[in-house]
Amino acid sequence: MFIVAGSLYVDPDGRDAYLASCVETVRQARSAPGCIDFAVSADLIEPGRINVYERWETDEQLLAFRGSGPSEEQTVAILGAEVHRYRISGVEAP
Repeated sequence: MFIVAGSLYVDPDGRDAYLASCVETVRQARSAPGCIDFAVSADLIEPGRINVYERWETDEQLLAFRGSGPSEEQTVAILGAEVHRYRISGVEAP
């Protein structure tokens, strides 16, 4: 299992439109084989920041879902990104 998490940066004036364009992607991801969780959300403090959180069972399942990746509109809207994959060696209650 692994987590993909981080931040995307977009023009603050276009953040709501960007997030609206992600709704169907989130729906599809959450129903994809191997997807444990998938969320894209507005940051509460930084107006141009979008927080990304994904949890997947295997690399192959993530790659199968990704396919061609984000739409061209989404790619153009991203001004910066800091997203990483984190390998999970164990899970325990907080």
